[in-house]
Amino acid sequence: MSHTIEMIETLPLPDASLLPGLSFRRFQGESDYPNILAVINGMMRTDGIQNSATLEDIANNYQHLINCDPYQDMLFAELKGEVQGYGRIWWMQEENGLRRYITLLYLLPALREDAIGHIMADWFETRLRQKAAADPVGDGVVLEVFASDKQPWISALWDARGYDPVRYGFDMVRDLGQPILDVPCPPGIQVRPITEDMLRTCWDASQEAFRDHWGYVPPTESQYEGWLKEVKDEYPLWKVGFAGEEIAGQVQNFINKEENAEFNRLRGYTEGISTRRPWRKMGLARYLLTESMKMFEEMGMTETALAVDAENPNGALQLYESVGYRVVLKGVTYRKPVTSE
Repeated sequence: MSHTIEMIETLPLPDASLLPGLSFRRFQGESDYPNILAVINGMMRTDGIQNSATLEDIANNYQHLINCDPYQDMLFAELKGEVQGYGRIWWMQEENGLRRYITLLYLLPALREDAIGHIMADWFETRLRQKAAADPVGDGVVLEVFASDKQPWISALWDARGYDPVRYGFDMVRDLGQPILDVPCPPGIQVRPITEDMLRTCWDASQEAFRDHWGYVPPTESQYEGWLKEVKDEYPLWKVGFAGEEIAGQVQNFINKEENAEFNRLRGYTEGISTRRPWRKMGLARYLLTESMKMFEEMGMTETALAVDAENPNGALQLYESVGYRVVLKGVTYRKPVTSE
């Protein structure tokens, strides 16, 4: 991981006198990866969210951060020397000019009382305002945070701090014990396996397809490199539709073996669903999705899952519901304007 020093004054750590044994500190490099992992997975388990991360996931993510100096933009909270929470901030610039200053906050139950969340949120918001003041971009600037409907503790925190919900997303699951539709392949489309040397083409086609989606930010080359590490063992499961030699649409399927073992389930993920503009409205995504479901059923999986923007402009939610997916978790994006204090 590269460490770039920002020309912004270092923000002092918050006062930790509120709770005996409480202390705050900064990021200490790769030695903090296990702490980050423990807090993420511990929070997920506590909140009843059946997702998890691995140490490899954490390392890959932190090796490809964008617009974030973790040594200045992270805050760890310890209780009696044990990490019980942390947060990180960064910014993203949309093509429409909007700049989003984003906070992620993870707290285990030991730190969800005594206003500790507000203390950490104060620190993050101050740091974000420093960044915004150092690089002004006009009026299109917002602070952004996230929560799910299984985390009322953090939703209450953001509500109290003046954030408003602006967008919803759903995690959806499809029971493969139910019949799967037989959907015809659109004329002129051929589904073919891909090879490793075609991954860049798949990436470029996917990014082109997602450009009109809410919140789209053009990715960096570093993000592409991180994505390559994520998919290195997954692409043989993908369903990619070609129109001649051009990619028309794809579903980037994968199986998370660690999650399946932890939660005693047999799930395949039907993610990375995209159709390029010339081939929309012809049933291509429906065909690739149902073919993916059939593949997973043949592999012995009992369910498939995906995530979707509830207001996807191309009717993705309605498509997924029509082939049997059902909502199991709702996520909320909150925003508020950047102010000077």
